[in-house]
Amino acid sequence: MTSPQSFDDIPETALRWHREGRRAALATVVETWGSAPRPVGSQLAISGEGEIAGSVSGGCVEGAVVIEALEALESGETLMLEYGVSDDEAFAVGLACGGRIRVMVEPVGAALPESLLADLVAARAARRPVACVVDTQRWERRLADAEDSELGEAIAARFRSDRSGFEEEVFLAIHNPPLRMVVVGAVHIAQPLMVMARLAGYDAVLVDPRPAFGAESRFPGETILDDWPDAALNEHGLDARTAVVTLTHDPKLDDPAIRVALASDVFYLGCLGSTRTHAKRVARLTEAGFTEAQIARIHAPVGLDIGAKSPAEIAISIMAEITARLRKVP
Repeated sequence: MTSPQSFDDIPETALRWHREGRRAALATVVETWGSAPRPVGSQLAISGEGEIAGSVSGGCVEGAVVIEALEALESGETLMLEYGVSDDEAFAVGLACGGRIRVMVEPVGAALPESLLADLVAARAARRPVACVVDTQRWERRLADAEDSELGEAIAARFRSDRSGFEEEVFLAIHNPPLRMVVVGAVHIAQPLMVMARLAGYDAVLVDPRPAFGAESRFPGETILDDWPDAALNEHGLDARTAVVTLTHDPKLDDPAIRVALASDVFYLGCLGSTRTHAKRVARLTEAGFTEAQIARIHAPVGLDIGAKSPAEIAISIMAEITARLRKVP
């Protein structure tokens, strides 16, 4: 039976099952070849009762992994499993051809210490980027951040690209906080932008204190914060996995949000408005005490220059620029 837990909460599910006395194992895709159904770093939690949460193959080999995981729970040892995904199985999960995957299975409380898993879960809850580092020669495990001195630029690059994988015999499972976006201004561009943000994997919220703009009828199903932008951003919280986009080009609304964003470590801040509008914005921010380097963080006019005209095209240009910034594309 599949757990109703959120698909991304796999370490949390494994820890909960273990603490409830149901035993648990954590299976992680560590290598892929060809058209593997799930990327490296994908995880599956298995309880001692055969319950599962998550996926390592999109359905192709989960049954076999469960059987092996139940045996690992008895032995307490880490298993390295390798599976071939046939052309027929690959086609069933939407791929053109087959491939192979390598899966690491770790029994919680034995091979994978409960304390390490608890620290991982705590880091994820605090939105702190962390990697689970597994030495597959000595089977030693620890948590590391992007400044880890032993792994250097290799681990920093993996955090930037959200890419788990091997560095020689050491496997790095990257756990970045979910991406977030705050859109200030419930204007026409925000309508396609909110949809595109969610499709790209962002937890997006819309901020606008004007009831006529931020109405549910205009943005059905979206999270709308009807507070003033500075208060809303402070309450929501900003970090290095958050993008902020201001769309009103009204200083009364945009400027408070921009000031809060510039005082944070958001990875992207984009502001709608012409070159002339931005020049006035720069003058106001300079007068308010912001430095030239701080102001230079603003992407304005917002979005890549792709000749966009319609609201949807402008939203595409904004998402493209955010993606380029996230992935450190020059």
